[in-house]
Amino acid sequence: MTSMENFMRRQSEIIDRVGWSVTFVHAADDEPGHAVPFAYTVGLTAHDHPELLIAGLDPATSQALLNDLAGRVYDKVERFGHGQRINDLIAGYDAVIVDGDADDPLYPGAAYGRYGHQRVRVQQIVWPDPRGCFPWDADYAYGAKVQPVIGRP
Repeated sequence: MTSMENFMRRQSEIIDRVGWSVTFVHAADDEPGHAVPFAYTVGLTAHDHPELLIAGLDPATSQALLNDLAGRVYDKVERFGHGQRINDLIAGYDAVIVDGDADDPLYPGAAYGRYGHQRVRVQQIVWPDPRGCFPWDADYAYGAKVQPVIGRP
């Protein structure tokens, strides 16, 4: 069994057990367009929900946030809309949901591989800087490379 086949098998087991899986993509400084770490869900598409994606955070934080929000969606407690604010999600800060087409540098390859590019919809959880500004705000404290976005509210 190849490493990719093993990865897909393990991912399928998690999806069967939980309803989704979180895939983390490490930054690769030696690959142009892949300098930002990001994570995304795989499995929500099978239940007619967009996959969730977050960029620029460490693996543990990314996984915790995605599992929290995916659980809300999967259990049909919530559906997130484009431009929706999620209150107090990250250490007292709001986050914003944006819809968009995920591509380089935020390419959810495992979701596209499993369900097909045409079927997968993506929503990104966008987090603010310490002053509450977002990447589309003029006063955003970090550069665009810290948290690329797939859309704007």
